[in-house]
Amino acid sequence: MNLFRAELLKLRTTSLWWIFAIILVPLWGVALAYNWLAVEVSFSSPEANMENVGFGSLETVVSGLYTCGQFGGVLLVVLLSAILITSEFFHLTATSTFLTTPRRELVVIAKMATAVVIALTVWLFTTLLNLAAAPLVLSTVDKPSYLGETFVWQAIGLNALAFVLWALLGVGAGVLIRSQIGATITLSVLYVVGTQILTIVFTVLSQTVWEPLMGLRVLVPTLASELLITGPMLPDDPPRWVGGLILLGYAAVTAVLGTLITRRRDVS
Repeated sequence: MNLFRAELLKLRTTSLWWIFAIILVPLWGVALAYNWLAVEVSFSSPEANMENVGFGSLETVVSGLYTCGQFGGVLLVVLLSAILITSEFFHLTATSTFLTTPRRELVVIAKMATAVVIALTVWLFTTLLNLAAAPLVLSTVDKPSYLGETFVWQAIGLNALAFVLWALLGVGAGVLIRSQIGATITLSVLYVVGTQILTIVFTVLSQTVWEPLMGLRVLVPTLASELLITGPMLPDDPPRWVGGLILLGYAAVTAVLGTLITRRRDVS
């Protein structure tokens, strides 16, 4: 518990958290604009119904609206989670930290707990914004808020789970890539550019080799998040729980490897 409090203190006494908070707001605004457009296009279609409203099912479109900001929010969470541990090496405080707490896995666990707090804080902030904005957006197309529907609260809850899993993945990645600049650049590129490239790769493979290969695109972590929250988008997509297992797998692998490496790696 003392280690956890110490990690929270380190976070509060740096300017990094509020810089990320300032960045989060415009990213959420962009996501809201996109989902608003999806709502306008989807419900303006004369064929719109519960099964198909243009951008997928009604459940997918509305769930996307109530989970606005996940893409940008998760990116900030995973970067801040990685920085929690890479900053120790960047500021040359790792030696004193590990000398104070010789059991290095406890330090990693404390940083994971802090990362989870960050993730849930960002999730709560964006969720409150979404609960205020989504009913207004839906009212522009003469639709109810759908807050009485189970799928809305399921999407919101699973969104929290996705944030937590990404936070754990970020800490694990930070241990594997000790360089703060290297971890930030690597995670940003893989998260943003890698997602687009791998989506194109799976699309090409499905069109030229075997069509069901498109379903394997959910192995990409960001697309696994999307599957977990909004459910299958294409007929060949697996159930949403598969997305959760994929994210859990990535988080577990990076966390375990990172902890093992930290225990054996020399720190100077």
